Amino acid sequence: MTDYVPPKVWTWKTQNGGTFASINRPIAGATHDKELPVGRHPLQLYSLATPNGQKVTILLEELLALGHTGAEYDAWLIKIGDGDQFGSGFVGVNPNSKIPALLDRSGPKPIRVFESGAILQYLAEKFGAFLPTEPAARAECLSWLFWQMGSAPYLGGGFGHFYAYAPTKIEYAIDRFAMETKRQLDVLDKQLAEHEYIAGDEYTIADMAIWPWYGGLVKGRLYGAGEFLSVQDYQHVVRWADAIEARPAVQRGRRVNRVSGEPSEQLRERHDASDLD
Repeated sequence: MTDYVPPKVWTWKTQNGGTFASINRPIAGATHDKELPVGRHPLQLYSLATPNGQKVTILLEELLALGHTGAEYDAWLIKIGDGDQFGSGFVGVNPNSKIPALLDRSGPKPIRVFESGAILQYLAEKFGAFLPTEPAARAECLSWLFWQMGSAPYLGGGFGHFYAYAPTKIEYAIDRFAMETKRQLDVLDKQLAEHEYIAGDEYTIADMAIWPWYGGLVKGRLYGAGEFLSVQDYQHVVRWADAIEARPAVQRGRRVNRVSGEPSEQLRERHDASDLD
């Protein structure tokens, strides 16, 4: 294999052969005019059932299960493979052009919230649920929430990309990110050996943030890499992942905006609770 020698100045090769070559680009902003649809509920979610998208729909379903009727929501599908995230309406809600994006229309002026971790914290504070108020417990929960936001790019954009999506297999890249992913799993395993949930004895938005990524990984749903990473060795993570998955709201939330996999697990859009029945 010939070693790659970087040029003095990087230039964008629009067709680099990768799985996401058609949608990745080095510039921000809208590529076309397209307004976002608006439904009848206070919360308008624009998303796709990736791990980041699942975080938010799981929290919304958990809030509704607690009786928070103000958490009723419309979930509109954003097809990232088609470039929906670069439409002018979506960019207006999230200038970073990543799903999920939330528009809270419950007040006199719509409030936009983007980045999945920010959406989780916003909704938890808005409804006073799944985020502890005691200072030490709150700090622990938010620390794990932001741990996930910082760690998952190594799992997804790092390991997942080079293991499953890159046009060629690069040993160094796969080894480097596999090592980091396994270190992250070990961090979680040691924490869950001492606690029922991620941030302690209480189910919080930290669990909802981490489960779609690392729970999905140990359940064999991400990148076909379970055997490669020996995920069964992380017994406490597996125990926790099974417990979270058993929650009815989690089962409902992970189906929203899903357009792949088993037909029984798919729900293109959600506009009413009965859509999930």
